[in-house]
Amino acid sequence: MSSKNRPKFSIGDIVVIIMYGTVGTVTKLHQVDQHFVYEVNHGDILFFENALQLFSEYEGTIIETEKISIEVLYQIGDIVLVKGYGGSLFRIVGIRTEIWRYADDGWEELTYELTRMSDGEWLEATEDEMSLMISNQEAETFIQQLHLNNMLVDENKYFSSLITKQLTSDAYPKNDNDDLNEMIDELLDIYNDYKTLYLMFQDPEYKEMMNLILKSLMRYHNLDSDD
Repeated sequence: MSSKNRPKFSIGDIVVIIMYGTVGTVTKLHQVDQHFVYEVNHGDILFFENALQLFSEYEGTIIETEKISIEVLYQIGDIVLVKGYGGSLFRIVGIRTEIWRYADDGWEELTYELTRMSDGEWLEATEDEMSLMISNQEAETFIQQLHLNNMLVDENKYFSSLITKQLTSDAYPKNDNDDLNEMIDELLDIYNDYKTLYLMFQDPEYKEMMNLILKSLMRYHNLDSDD
């Protein structure tokens, strides 16, 4: 094989990437038509021969580089608990990395940016201050369920007082059949909502509301039968 068809560099050669002034090791070479291209430091970019020079022959300025690998335990979208904030749930909305280098020391700091799900309060925390509750893959479903829960909190207070008042009253208002059927349909819808919440969260308050609605439905059913 003529020297023209031989690669200029071999795997393991220490070379300088001329345009960057950085040093690396040839880790793989390929032949494309009549040209050789080189992989440096297992990177994704391939370099032609004229883009590289042996380190031993290079006379330009060398720029020192450092490859840093940082393990990230949590991902954007994860829902977590934070020390000192009780049962408040926070969602990760950002991850910030800070690199500190000094003459005799160096370290990396990973900071998570969070928002509290109940009121949107912003917070920063480190990994040792957090514990994972729900991964980002499951978070969207949980948020939808939580939204349904929050919508029914105010309804809970309203319907609880309304139904209790009706159950303890001596007589029902004289509703016609259409009004009565409409009220029964609304109570059934509310019952199904609380049943869904109870199955999801197992909160005894939802079970109490279900029983209260059933009692009210029985009273309406008896009233309808009397008619």
